[in-house]
Amino acid sequence: MSLVPYGLARRFLFSLDAETAHEITMNGIAGVQGTPLQIAYCASRVNDPITLAGLHFPNRVGLAAGLDKNARCIDGLGAMGFGFVEVGTVTPKAQSGNPKPRMFRLPKAEALINRLGFNNEGLDAFIANVQRSALRRAKSPHMLLGLNIGKNAATPMENATDDYLACLNGVYPHADYVTVNISSPNTKNLRALQSDEALDGLLGAIAQQRQALQREHGKRIPIFVKIAPDLDEAQIAVIAATLLRHGMDGVVATNTTLSRDAVQGMVHAEEAGGLSGAPVRDLSNKVIAQLRSALGPTFPIIGVGGILSAQDAVEKIKAGANVVQIYTGLIYKGPQLVRDAALAIKAACPPQSSHHHA
Repeated sequence: MSLVPYGLARRFLFSLDAETAHEITMNGIAGVQGTPLQIAYCASRVNDPITLAGLHFPNRVGLAAGLDKNARCIDGLGAMGFGFVEVGTVTPKAQSGNPKPRMFRLPKAEALINRLGFNNEGLDAFIANVQRSALRRAKSPHMLLGLNIGKNAATPMENATDDYLACLNGVYPHADYVTVNISSPNTKNLRALQSDEALDGLLGAIAQQRQALQREHGKRIPIFVKIAPDLDEAQIAVIAATLLRHGMDGVVATNTTLSRDAVQGMVHAEEAGGLSGAPVRDLSNKVIAQLRSALGPTFPIIGVGGILSAQDAVEKIKAGANVVQIYTGLIYKGPQLVRDAALAIKAACPPQSSHHHA
């Protein structure tokens, strides 16, 4: 069990600017992963296996993308007891993202606002980091690794598909699954890719490319699509139909929200960017429930958004998710949340494995 009570670490981290705290934490994890010092935050993995999209998840709690954008801390994060870890978003070329400050805490709401803008070191550095991880070198990996791909800010929207295909080609041999991120609010017009025609074109191209990659590498890697919480029922119905039509393997619901209804009047509430944490919980659960009814009982859904307690994690499963991911909850509650959530899901929700194959 972890040696450092998270409350102490949090007090120190919350005294710093949010992005500085983030960098210090990630540098710390990168520095001690794979060493005896890892015991400071490590936890045993709850055994609650489920099969989804042909993948064997050791348990139903994962780390959402965005925390480890450059795949530097795969092993250290894995030691917190996650069943799967998703890293990225990676773009073909390195980019610095939006100007700082670009990450804000709203502690009263247990929320964050970020407009980082896919800051990352680019595809080559990302793949090198993935290959260096002990997880990737292990003969029998103890958890799954998702690689999350996006587009460069400078790439015109009409060429967005080229960026996704370049990333897909690069990450394909190294991923247990790939997530196509079309829902960050911080890359101009990116969310337009969720509209009918654009999504149809993008997923069509990705499906075609996957067939070529499957032949080349002799394995079929599942592809998930990450969508926004700010969608109405009609939009969700179109997205669901498009996912099914192009043989996508699952959906990640949801990214951060542009809505500020839940945080009005709070310090930083008016900052531009995506809001995550507790205020996005209900929005995300509603999208998950609508997706579940539109996609049928077997299509894999990864539920993410506003899990700050074990009970929140159980509610995501009950809303229709098969597995869940956390990010902001980790910042507010610490690594203990991973184990608590995994145990609660195991106790409350008998696993319903999905053998969906498109």
